Amino acid sequence: MRLVFFGLSLSSSWGNGHATTYRALLRGLAAHGHDILFLERQRPWYSAHQDLTDPGFCELQFYHSLEELGRWRRVLARADAVIVGSFVPDAIAVVEWVSGIRRGSLGFYDIDTPVTLRKLAQGDSEYLSPAVMPLFDFYLSFTGGPVLKRLERRYGVQRACKLYCSVDPALYCPTGDPLRWDLGYIGTYSPDRQEPLRRLLIDVAVRLPDRRFVVAGAQYPQGIEWPANVERIEHLPPSEHAAFYSSLGWALNVTRMDMVRTGHSPSVRLFEATACGAPVITDIWPGLEDVFAPGRELLTAASTDDVIAALALPDAARMRIGAAGRSRTLAGHTGERRARELAMLLADQARGRLRRSA
Repeated sequence: MRLVFFGLSLSSSWGNGHATTYRALLRGLAAHGHDILFLERQRPWYSAHQDLTDPGFCELQFYHSLEELGRWRRVLARADAVIVGSFVPDAIAVVEWVSGIRRGSLGFYDIDTPVTLRKLAQGDSEYLSPAVMPLFDFYLSFTGGPVLKRLERRYGVQRACKLYCSVDPALYCPTGDPLRWDLGYIGTYSPDRQEPLRRLLIDVAVRLPDRRFVVAGAQYPQGIEWPANVERIEHLPPSEHAAFYSSLGWALNVTRMDMVRTGHSPSVRLFEATACGAPVITDIWPGLEDVFAPGRELLTAASTDDVIAALALPDAARMRIGAAGRSRTLAGHTGERRARELAMLLADQARGRLRRSA
């Protein structure tokens, strides 16, 4: 199939989780023989932090304005499917224009479903509006569970399907690096994640001054007081993620509040850490048990004491959890697995369009 994606970014992982999600999915699609064009709106903050400019698994093209999209009019018209992603600049105008010229299926890939629903409820049409949602033949949501029916019943989405984020196991795997930190976290600063990060890492570091901790990620305010045993890494490019996770005794996962409230929204960091064999401690949210088995494939924590108890476990128990988490991710959460899920959906969409045109 010939597929065209409009996404927030493929070229830069700086300050966003979209790039690594797209990379894993598109690499999986390419491995199955699909021809892919990715169109990315040029933005200065991503242009200045590009870490992938020439992907071998797809064609990557940049545009500066909506007017430039006419260069790809013929490709878009002939594509088997065009998929527009969340947070694409001027996405509503993109959807309306593509809807008028496309011959294949038109879909939306929401890597931010709980945020999207909150914005829609507030009348915020930054990248999606109720008026264009019925235009989609399918709506891919990185959130599963009850929200899928809500998208169909309330917003007129024709077909809402979960498509969790994923990981590329060729890039995220154990590296054999020696352990450097007892507990580490990677994530861009977000105000609603800072309180659980304080509770599950910073306060733990204060109470365990002989242990070593690390927080990697951009945009943290200058006023945060980090304990002396917490190392800060401003930005960690994807090429260094595997070594980072492999250097952790435990990897901490902290979920955005919108995702906690909605549930069924696994972070790409969960899959990346577990693919590298790092045992994970995560906050608690509905639907977690559909993705990993708590207590066996990862541990959950609600308090500082919960994390301290996990850090006190013997190495053998820690390593068993890391191995079980890695096995679960390799079996069910790789880009190749998501590519197969998406390819099956697209094939079904194509059959339906043929039946309707017959």
